[in-house]
Amino acid sequence: MTTLPERSVEGGLALAVGGGTVSFDDVRVTRASSSAFQRVDAERLAVVAHRGASSVAPENTMVAQEVGRRSGAEFIENDVRFSRDGVPVLMHDATLDRTTDGTGKVGTLSAAQIGLLDAGSWFAPAFAGARVPTLAEQLADLRTRGGSLLLETKEADSIEDIATVIDVVRAENMTGRVLVQSFDPQHLRWVRALAPEIPLGLLRDKLDADPVAVSKELGLAMYIPSGAALEARPGVVGDLHEAGLGVWVWTVDTAERWDRYDRYGVDGIITNRAGELTGWINGRGAGTGVSGTAPGGL
Repeated sequence: MTTLPERSVEGGLALAVGGGTVSFDDVRVTRASSSAFQRVDAERLAVVAHRGASSVAPENTMVAQEVGRRSGAEFIENDVRFSRDGVPVLMHDATLDRTTDGTGKVGTLSAAQIGLLDAGSWFAPAFAGARVPTLAEQLADLRTRGGSLLLETKEADSIEDIATVIDVVRAENMTGRVLVQSFDPQHLRWVRALAPEIPLGLLRDKLDADPVAVSKELGLAMYIPSGAALEARPGVVGDLHEAGLGVWVWTVDTAERWDRYDRYGVDGIITNRAGELTGWINGRGAGTGVSGTAPGGL
């Protein structure tokens, strides 16, 4: 299951899913087609909060996730690495230095030791004491309080590493609300082999010569290029849509670029400024006689 809105229904939104019919808060959820990540409402871009609402809160923390949720993001995007004892934790960098008061590589400390680090003071004094969550903690929060996860695997040396991540997703009963993305096609092949029910997205800083062929070979639901890559060949969005694929773009933080990629026809935007993007989507019809379309809450 994903939480990309599919159509309006009484009491909420219908959301695209990967299997079955379920209820989520006041939302009726029905099985998605192969084009589940394509927006059906021309006004409706998916808002994806990059590392949580990382422009206003320390990245990859629970507070960033909460701000992203309240900002109207359908998905929280976060990165996963492994502690010394093999626990998946939220961390973008290979080292702890930039975003915590710890030092050295993530894998040199146990999950318990990482959990004691201050992951907020570097950003602002108000966030002192924010911690590095485990993937299990993040998923438990999303499951109980709402939201879906765009999960980037930053490191995986073997299929066993990917199996560890999937085990956590399954233990938290969240396979229906996670999309796994990676720059490494091998990571995605391993996920597909172990958990074919989880949708996949390929991250690219440059376009493949044939994105459709690559997407089909990997069994993708989503192709996710950088903004710069997309500008080189904006027509690829239509090609991917014809093949039943969604297209999200990373990481875009200005209204001028939101408008540009919206005109290209992308289905969603990954941004550090989720609240501002939500406001831009809601307000772009103001003064034109066209109502903005509000995004689904989490």
